[in-house]
Amino acid sequence: MFRSLNNFLLAFLLLGLLAGCATAPVTGRQQFIIIDPQTELRLGLQASREILRKEKLCRDPRINEIVQKVGWRIAKATQKNLPWEFFVIDKPKVINAFCLPGGKVFVYTGIIPIAKNEAGLAAVMGHEIAHAIARHGAERLSLGLVATFGEVLLAEILDLKNPHTKKIFLTAYGLGATVGVILPYSRKQELEADHIGLYLMAKAGYDPREAINFWERMREAARGKPKPPPFLSTHPTDEARIAQLKRLLPEILPIYEAAPQKFGRGQDLPPPRCP
Repeated sequence: MFRSLNNFLLAFLLLGLLAGCATAPVTGRQQFIIIDPQTELRLGLQASREILRKEKLCRDPRINEIVQKVGWRIAKATQKNLPWEFFVIDKPKVINAFCLPGGKVFVYTGIIPIAKNEAGLAAVMGHEIAHAIARHGAERLSLGLVATFGEVLLAEILDLKNPHTKKIFLTAYGLGATVGVILPYSRKQELEADHIGLYLMAKAGYDPREAINFWERMREAARGKPKPPPFLSTHPTDEARIAQLKRLLPEILPIYEAAPQKFGRGQDLPPPRCP
């Protein structure tokens, strides 16, 4: 038996560090993940069902056909046997897309005009699919669990018996954990997803140079809108994204040239018409 909570928490963290090593695809970055894949799939499926209950899907057959086509080309390039599904959400004012653990990809109609063509959409979906195959959701959850246990551990070590003092301490530590660890880690994951997504779209036969064009259009779309400072943002700046993509092109272009089928920019995307 452990003699104190301190010993138990220290042992928990040590076991997690020993058992939680993983490697991200393409980049080879070492990751800390203590969530098993089955739990991750279950969480993703539950979240997907909840979203499908709440959101209105776009039934435009033209848009859905293109999203399915591009999504499956990217998914096949991953060589990961996940239960992939691709959905279009009817929200023309929302410029976004996301992928839940397990490969449930959601694209908002608001991002379609900025994607502009199949390759732009491939950049979007490649980025989101990259989050799934790199298990970024499980990595973030693992980090959050450790941060939570860290709060308890530090409070116990300092023996903060005064409830008011303890509350102030935990609040301060939460800010420190969020800004110092969790947010920078999220920015790292976003740039990693850009890297992996660029590789995937090139392997699927889409011109990776179109990813730069897409992010330049995103930058223009966001011009004049308020943004949090980069230090407090969960996403890197558009400039940081574009600079990294340009640095990666010499590495990625040969993958595109070696693709069995080349689609280039693909067809232009029609304006969504969601009944």
